[in-house]
Amino acid sequence: MNLILVLLAAPLLLATTYLFLLTVLSGRRSAPICAQRDQKFLIIVPAHDEAAGIARTVESLKALDWPADQFRTLVVADNCTDDTASIAREAGAQVLERNDANLRGKGYALKLAYEHALEESWADAVVVIDADTDTSPLMLRAFAARLEQGAGAVQAFYGVRNPMASWRTRLSTIALAIFHRLRGRGRERLGLSSGLRGNGMCFALETLRKVPHRAFSLVEDLEYGIELGRAGIRVWYADEAEVLADMVSGEKAARSQRERWEGGRLRMAQTHGPRLLADALRQRSAVLLDLAADVLTPPLGYIGLGSLLLVLLAFGLLMLQLVSVVVALIAVVPLLIVLLHVARGVSLSGLGLRAWLDIAMAPFYVLWKLSLMLHRKAGKKDDWIRTQREP
Repeated sequence: MNLILVLLAAPLLLATTYLFLLTVLSGRRSAPICAQRDQKFLIIVPAHDEAAGIARTVESLKALDWPADQFRTLVVADNCTDDTASIAREAGAQVLERNDANLRGKGYALKLAYEHALEESWADAVVVIDADTDTSPLMLRAFAARLEQGAGAVQAFYGVRNPMASWRTRLSTIALAIFHRLRGRGRERLGLSSGLRGNGMCFALETLRKVPHRAFSLVEDLEYGIELGRAGIRVWYADEAEVLADMVSGEKAARSQRERWEGGRLRMAQTHGPRLLADALRQRSAVLLDLAADVLTPPLGYIGLGSLLLVLLAFGLLMLQLVSVVVALIAVVPLLIVLLHVARGVSLSGLGLRAWLDIAMAPFYVLWKLSLMLHRKAGKKDDWIRTQREP
């Protein structure tokens, strides 16, 4: 029984050791300084039926602390059935309209925009911002500083714009503080790839030439980040640059969004995980090894639930005197690391003590996610399904 319990604990110990390392390395680092302000940026905003909010996003980009003649905003109105294109033009953005009933999705919109940037060759780098996003004024300065140091791709911190809307949005705030800020800082300190998060991404034009964009899945950001890693290009993390977008607070919209995200990540784990791990070991590449770990590591909620069940099992067996005290204590380690990881995320979320009240809802949220995955229909099309926006 001791051996069986240790074998059950081994995967959780492996996953949480990885999380522990990132946690202890999540301290703030000094941001590099942009020496010159002569780089040109093309800011791409892929949009599908975003008439209600596209003007706000374009106006937000006008406030960036960068010379006005050194950046442009390009909205890709993809298969829109509303006035997204005309409203974006009136707000001052350039607009590309794309209509293809067969090839639908954010990945195809980005491909068109990247091809336009490469053909035009005006910009030194492109930036991708979602259509429901507010950006921090110093975003381009943060990207330029990394590009000056040789970065081929950079990811800003992606957070929540409406954390007080509901307990769901506050849990999302904590989750993104963990997934983006905590782990991004840790990976940056280790010289690894922070990965791409879909919003607040920056690519040197040379990167797009070297690694053409062919990612069209539901998680095209994760997919393209893996391709960059395979090409030897790590994604740098810019902690001081922030992009904030609304997260859904209602169950119905959250269900649709979560099914796509979780299903997309699961498909990437099945498709790329084992091969990435094999390539990392063969090439002795720390960047590929970390990308494999990121893809193969289950969501934190699942790790936490598994760790809790392991502790209950261990102490049940201990009470029956079927395992030793030492082995039972080893089984507690994953849960302690998860709690430490979450506590650090709460401290980085900026929510204060209120966050701990919302953490109490986490077990129910995890069970809800599990039920979605168990009932998810197989073979779902990788389409661009617009998430319902908050009023």
